[in-house]
Amino acid sequence: MVATRTVPFFNYPDVFTSDEAELLSIIREVGRRGAYIMQRDLADFEHELAEYVGAKYVIGMANATDALHFAVRAAGIGPGDEVIFASHTMVATPAAAHFAGATPVPVECGPDHLIDPDAVAAAVTPRTRAIMPTQLNGRTADMRRLQSIADACGAVIIEDSAQALGSRFMGQAAGTFGLAGCISFYPAKTLGCLGDGGCLITNDETIDRQVRLLRDHGRNEEGEVVTWGLNSRLDNLQAAILRHKLSRYDDDIARRRELARRYDQLLGNVPQLTLPPAPDADARHFDVFQNYEIEAEDRDGLRRYLQDRGVGTLLPWGGKAVHQFAALDCNGRLPYTEQLFTKLLMLPMNTSLADADVEYVAEQVTAYYESAAFIERSAA
Repeated sequence: MVATRTVPFFNYPDVFTSDEAELLSIIREVGRRGAYIMQRDLADFEHELAEYVGAKYVIGMANATDALHFAVRAAGIGPGDEVIFASHTMVATPAAAHFAGATPVPVECGPDHLIDPDAVAAAVTPRTRAIMPTQLNGRTADMRRLQSIADACGAVIIEDSAQALGSRFMGQAAGTFGLAGCISFYPAKTLGCLGDGGCLITNDETIDRQVRLLRDHGRNEEGEVVTWGLNSRLDNLQAAILRHKLSRYDDDIARRRELARRYDQLLGNVPQLTLPPAPDADARHFDVFQNYEIEAEDRDGLRRYLQDRGVGTLLPWGGKAVHQFAALDCNGRLPYTEQLFTKLLMLPMNTSLADADVEYVAEQVTAYYESAAFIERSAA
């Protein structure tokens, strides 16, 4: 069959072309000032983003992975310590603990695809120093339960909120619950720049001070080297671009929520699918829909069918949870997560989509489950 429409999983050129004139103006203005590294654009963006999430401090960094790693180091976590995380996450999450010398401990996610608090409680040992929930796909975990567990065992919470800028649980923003959190500005994120970028969020003055040293070679505001550090500064040009995009961010999130609502209307009655919660389905959660991650019967057959009809999809993390990568030596079985990963599929979800794109995707998904190929496969 020849595709009647092409819907890529993510339209990378649109990150630039959808706002080309304004972005070129920003590039010219910053370039003419020669303002490339840690200039006022970065400071202004950090201040405005802190106000947006309701935090005291935001530290712009080269990427969210560094933000997580520096948070772990600044918290004094290292060899002999354990950090609990959900295996349904990017490898960057446990890598932050690994490179600080700590031991990452993977646990199950729950039906919402986020870290399972019961699994966290069961994994606590005397060596547990941190719980690192991933606020996945633009949804924030049950932070009240996680904080209760952390308090009981004397652990800190460090949030991998890379995918969750603007997401809220009980009215509080992702990234602001624990000792620190991170946000990613990778181009495909809800707030994306034109390259790599990220930030650390914290309300702790000591963490703020230590991470600012770590991101700039250990140098203080006077230029004196006062500790060992690295180079992980958010590029000033990217900060200027992000500041511009932040000014319209709420409109982008509203659009994502519209698209998610439309998916829910069109696919909510397909029995072979499990969809993420619809917008406003749970008053405790405000979801920003970084991704639209579904569970699908005969996932691989559906994916091939969609590909043949011009619809791009993605398997989360290449189709494996962290503990399933043998080279990482994360021991143990997580049966629920392993079964889940045979079903997970991400459909297109971004602001470049037209309503007609979502309708086309939904039509093709529905058509597959009504097709002779699927019926024959199910009967076999």
